[in-house]
Amino acid sequence: MGGMSTAGGETVLPDAFPFGRVCAMPALPADPPKNPHSQSVNSLPFSSAHFLGICGTAMGAVAAALQERGVRVTGQDDHVYPPMSGYLLERDIPITQGFSPEGIPADADLIVIGNAMTRGNPSVEAVLNSKKLYFSLPETLKHFFLRGRHNLVVTGTHGKTTTTSLLAWIFESAGLAPGWLIGGIPANLPSGACLRDSRHFIIEGDEYDTAFFDKRSKFVHYLPELVIVNNIEFDHADIFRDVSEIQTSFRRLLNIVPSEGMVLVNADDPHALAVAAECPAPVVEVGFSDNAAHRIEGARFSAAGTAFELQGESFETSLHGEFNLRNVAMAVSAARFYGIPAEKIRQALVGFRGVKRRQEIRGVVRGVTIMDDFGHHPTAIRETLGAMRAHFGRDARIWALFEPRSNTTRRNVFQNELPRAFAEADGVFLSRVARLEQLPAENRLDPEKVIADIAATGKPAFYRPDADSIIEALRPLVRERDLIIVFSNGGFDNIHQKLLETL
Repeated sequence: MGGMSTAGGETVLPDAFPFGRVCAMPALPADPPKNPHSQSVNSLPFSSAHFLGICGTAMGAVAAALQERGVRVTGQDDHVYPPMSGYLLERDIPITQGFSPEGIPADADLIVIGNAMTRGNPSVEAVLNSKKLYFSLPETLKHFFLRGRHNLVVTGTHGKTTTTSLLAWIFESAGLAPGWLIGGIPANLPSGACLRDSRHFIIEGDEYDTAFFDKRSKFVHYLPELVIVNNIEFDHADIFRDVSEIQTSFRRLLNIVPSEGMVLVNADDPHALAVAAECPAPVVEVGFSDNAAHRIEGARFSAAGTAFELQGESFETSLHGEFNLRNVAMAVSAARFYGIPAEKIRQALVGFRGVKRRQEIRGVVRGVTIMDDFGHHPTAIRETLGAMRAHFGRDARIWALFEPRSNTTRRNVFQNELPRAFAEADGVFLSRVARLEQLPAENRLDPEKVIADIAATGKPAFYRPDADSIIEALRPLVRERDLIIVFSNGGFDNIHQKLLETL
């Protein structure tokens, strides 16, 4: 697990590695952050740091950023392979394969422990026994990158990566030179991590737990000035018992937003509104509801994208679907809070090219379109299918290929919701459940029952264990103008490329 991203607790294979390099563009020269607590190259209270699980995406990005600030960085991981290994070695950061006490430098001043680390790991045990200073990654960000800055934290079950990417792009294109940390690959930005000095830092706020020694959500460490709550649904069944526990984590976050800050909350989501009901900071509701202070009006969906009005201003975006429209409205509202003119926002929206693995077209062959989507929750699947139905029209057939591999969809908590999520698809394929042996039998998702429930509606639906058998069964069924959407938060055995080659 160490060599993969665990953002949101969900595994992302290295081919989706978002940090091609740590952004090193200069901060605004006329107005650098006047912050007595910010850490310059020579003022960090340690000279060396060792990362346990250094090949995680965010871990690698922060390790490289500390190295750039003059810290001698080393690391260990049990999955050391390209592209992350090359990314770190190019920066002269030594990596030890595997975990062992001998791999921890005796003079390491700080140990950064990734959230994939557990008790019983020999390196973890060595650190605890040595009494060395150790932090989680969110704590490291808090103390050495976020203090004293205007931090914009984007949260929610769905839409975090798209909204964070769009918000960072708006700030960047408006000339504000923000820092950012995004759990995806923004098409407009040079990398998913930009840890330069800046007055503004835009970060994807994850409700997943911080570390084995800190079960609070990661986002409570991010010193928020502005928080976006896109939506709240049940997810992360390996950590939370129900949606009320998730709401508790969000309430903890909102309790630390300063009185001069702002909370933007989805006006159409009862769970999100309940969380914000007693928030001590100012709250603005954003959405389609009549009660929304920032009401989305005049929404017009077309093949080219979406047009709408917000606070008397007109905007257009190439993103599709009602859920993406809310993402955009949140980003626009946040940008306006920081004084970015509407015209600059309009220009940024028109130029925004989206995020890899979010409705990303991987290719078209013989008239068949192959799309990659990160969707791994019934709501995300349903919304994406609905948006693509509106975009491609009723004449196009949509095939949905789903790999249940997240910590929640591997479990049977969505056994009944998943069949309904595929309502807009014309045909459905499900693969075997990933890492099924790790779950008790009574907790496992039954993919064959999901398929049986879909087939009972008269829709073609098939269970096939792997990518190759799915392609074999799908190939004679597809025809020109069909759309194939692959839903997975992992690599799905390179099914996208295999489809393109086979078709």
